[in-house]
Amino acid sequence: MESHIEQERVVGAQAREDDFERRQWSGRKTGRVVDLSRAGKGNYVARRGVLIEALWFLVEACIINNKLVPSSALRVALLRLFGARIGTGCRFVHPLRVKAPWNLEVGNHCWFGVDVWIYNQAPIRIGSHVCISQGTFLTAGSHDMSTTMDLRVAPIVIEDGVWITSKCVVQMGVTIGRSAVVTPLSVVHRSLAPEGVYGGNPCRFLRKRFNS
Repeated sequence: MESHIEQERVVGAQAREDDFERRQWSGRKTGRVVDLSRAGKGNYVARRGVLIEALWFLVEACIINNKLVPSSALRVALLRLFGARIGTGCRFVHPLRVKAPWNLEVGNHCWFGVDVWIYNQAPIRIGSHVCISQGTFLTAGSHDMSTTMDLRVAPIVIEDGVWITSKCVVQMGVTIGRSAVVTPLSVVHRSLAPEGVYGGNPCRFLRKRFNS
């Protein structure tokens, strides 16, 4: 008798789960879908020809993003060769990803941790004495989700003395003010004032960085 009741309970639970999934999928079918075949480049303008971009793709894959190539000096030299403006005393820990070195400007004495990804379809300007920690993603591009998913780009500015800690996302069009700190796993979707400590998703002000 008890086994029969238990069997009915399991069957009933499964039926409720199946009904929930059926209603969820039914809702999805009636919603609108953006046709990705119509997506365009939006306001993105390529700054280099196809040949240069293809050559950089190979250099990035074989050297810049290669864990077996530890040399920061070699990375700096190759980034400069492809148009990046990088000051003195900068350290790039491997692996590193840079979408477009010709859209990158870095000041003096900056540190870039393991697995930093600079997705700079628009210019990204980084000041001096900036630390960008492990796994952080800087993206100067996104998509217009409400229409045809056209590409949209806008520059990012990171001022002097900023520390962006590990695994943060910095979105297009923002400026991070001088000596600001962004705590781990934060998403920066708007500009941040100088000398503040910010964190969360979305990123918000937590406290002042300096006591005086």
